[in-house]
Amino acid sequence: MIDRDVKRCLGQMMKGVQVVAARHDGVTRAYTSHWVCQVAFDEPIVLASVSPRHDTHPLILASGAFTVSILAGDQIAEGQYFSYPGRRFRRVATEFLEEVDGHPVVPGCLAWLHCEVTERLEPATEVDHDLILGRVVAVGEGRLGEPPLLYSSRHGWRVAGPPAREPGESIRDRLLARLEADAGS
Repeated sequence: MIDRDVKRCLGQMMKGVQVVAARHDGVTRAYTSHWVCQVAFDEPIVLASVSPRHDTHPLILASGAFTVSILAGDQIAEGQYFSYPGRRFRRVATEFLEEVDGHPVVPGCLAWLHCEVTERLEPATEVDHDLILGRVVAVGEGRLGEPPLLYSSRHGWRVAGPPAREPGESIRDRLLARLEADAGS
């Protein structure tokens, strides 16, 4: 069991919310995640943390692919729906997934990424999630200008707010100016 202090500290991390879906042999399953992230620039690679106990896990492995829908701030219902095992709700909210270009996507999401599995990382220690790397092979733009839905285990569901810095203000530009001034002296 994770140490209480460690859990509280980790709970401060705010992350974007996605729905990860997979389809194989006519069966589609999806789950809510805030553990999907981009891990490379030169090649579009994402990492998804997936519980082997979730019914999406075997579909990802069998199909060799998954689709990530990045949720908008107003998609709390979709985020909460997929955060529970689908069998609990008997998959009643079919309106929360649609097929787009052959991929299971949450309608109205900010964007979606279809990924082909490149590697399944098996951690050196016993953990409750597998790490799956996927190459982004298709994308769809949705409501890119809208604020994303965020989550932290300590603060719960949130919507991204205004920018953290004023337009035109750049610490990088100020530091570069200082370097230039120091070089001239």
